[in-house]
Parts: sequence; C-alpha cells; structure tokens
Amino acid sequence: MNDIYRFIKILTFRKVFNLLKVYSSYIISKTSGRQIHWGNPFTISFEPTTACNLRCPECPSGLRSFTRETGNLKSDFFKNTIDQLADDLIYLIFYFQGEPYINPEFLEMVKYAKSKGIYTITSTNGHFMNAENAKKTIESGLDRVIISIDGTTQEVYEQYRKEGKLDLVLKGSRNLIQQKKQQKANHPHTIFQFLVVKPNEHQIADVYQLAKEVGVDEVKLKTAQVYDYENGNDLIPTMDKYSRYRQNGNGKYVVKNQLLNQCWKMWHSCVITWDGIVVPCCFDKDAEHRLGNLKEQSFKEIWNGPLYNQFRSLILKGRDQIDICKNCTEGCKVWESA
Repeated sequence: MNDIYRFIKILTFRKVFNLLKVYSSYIISKTSGRQIHWGNPFTISFEPTTACNLRCPECPSGLRSFTRETGNLKSDFFKNTIDQLADDLIYLIFYFQGEPYINPEFLEMVKYAKSKGIYTITSTNGHFMNAENAKKTIESGLDRVIISIDGTTQEVYEQYRKEGKLDLVLKGSRNLIQQKKQQKANHPHTIFQFLVVKPNEHQIADVYQLAKEVGVDEVKLKTAQVYDYENGNDLIPTMDKYSRYRQNGNGKYVVKNQLLNQCWKMWHSCVITWDGIVVPCCFDKDAEHRLGNLKEQSFKEIWNGPLYNQFRSLILKGRDQIDICKNCTEGCKVWESA
C-alpha cells in the first residue's frame, strides 16, 4: 500500500490527461492501422551506464559485446533532458544495460528526478549495496528497486550470474532493509527478481522463502529472453509456464506469443542511452534503431519526428519485419508476482 500511495501521490491532472491522450491515440492507431500519436511519453528508461561487474551469458554488458560506445550518463545532460519531460512523466526506469550503481552520480540523479515529482525505479545485481550506498539509496527517494537473484545457492546462482557472489547480493539486500528500518522509511519497495532458467527452475519455491527471511517486499518471476533459441538452448526452462518458447513438431523452438502488429511501448515510452541516443525499447540493446540524438535535437523534435513516426507505422504494418521485435513477448513479461 505504501508503494501504491507513493505512485498516486505524484500524479497530476496534466500527467493523467497526457496518459489518456497517449492511450486513446494508441487505440485508434491499432484499430485503424494508421499511425496517429498524441501526447508525450509518460514512461522513459534512462541508461546510467553500460558497465557491469558480471558476465551474464544473454546480456551485451556481460558479454562485453557492444558495438556502440560505452560510458556513464552525466548528470548535467540527464537534468536537461528531465527538465524537458518532467511535467508529463509519471515514472522513470533507471536501467537499460549495465549496473546502475557503477555510475558515481546515479543516486544524485535519482534525487533530482524525485524533486521533479517522478516515480523512480531501478534494477541492480545487488553487488554494490554496501551500508553507505544503502543509506544514500533511502536518502535519494528511490521508489522501487529490483534486485536480481537468479538462484538461492551460489552453485546455481553463478550458472547465469557469471562472476557474481550470492552472499554479497544477500548482504546488500539486508543492508537496504536495515537502512529502511533505521530511517523509518517506507521506500524503496524492494523486489527479488528471479529470472527463471533451466539451471534454477527447481529453486522457485526457495526464493520465496529466502525473500521472507531477508525481508524484501515482493518476489517476481521473470521469463528469460535468449538469443539462440531455434535449436534449443540450455537456459530454456523445462517448465512450460516459465518459458517464452515452445517446440514445434519439427523440433525447432519458436516464440510462444503471437507477434501482433501493435506495440503499446512505442506510444507511451522510450529508452535513452547514456550518451543521448533515443531508441524504441529495451530489446534494442545495442541501440541499432536510432530515432534521434538528444545532444543534437530536443526530445519533442525526436518524439514527434519522421523517424519515430516511420517506426510506429512499420510496427502497425509488420512487426515480423523488425529484428528486435521477433524475439519479443511485449514488455519483458513477468509471469508471477507475490
């Protein structure tokens, strides 16, 4: 209830009206098949950094496989961009690629976003949540933190979170919970996110028990996106409920969800890389579909510009023709939450 209250508290008439404009234009567009767009994004993802301490096998940061430049988001650029969007922005996701806490200015940027009346979220691998950072996280006003914990024993955890240390993640989680108690804070809402893959699917029940022991607020089970899935993959779960893929009669794997010619994300949100490139969504991990550069144009010029409108039109005509859409289940689907 505290989390819901913090979210509702930041809503204004302008933000709600903008949301309704965006949603109505999306409904008209997907019904008519013609690209129509009203309003501004009420959600954005901002990339604090491309750097990461882990080497997860399905992540460009972990694989060190980016073709784009790597670096840290600078606070002056971030503030300038937020100033353009704050009046309509409802929530801000401080995550795209990389580990946010590696950026030394990360929590100061969270504090600035909160001062502008924006609900703030981040996702972390939990390795940098020492006592000092836990204290600063509370003080920044961060509303929600997702802590990736893809195993309840070190042996299982490190099969996906390569070079990760489960004991550090648990210690960091406890640091955050302890700081919440010491400061008598009701934020951030803390979530253990469990990416269900074949090596850890037998520990689903265990992660709920572990979350209870640590004192986090919620557990989310998330399905895993894998790049090479057609011929099978060691990460694809055997439990069909938690797999994005199914096997055809010819033995090949395909994405389970039907690829519809629509995408809500293209109407209400976008992703901004650390160096100002605007891309469609979180599936464009290497920023190949560049819709504009905020260091050369204003956000309004990009959001309403020809490249964005062309991409939205292409979505309505054939998502199967867009590479980043082919392995998408519309919004990085989380299947269970408790």
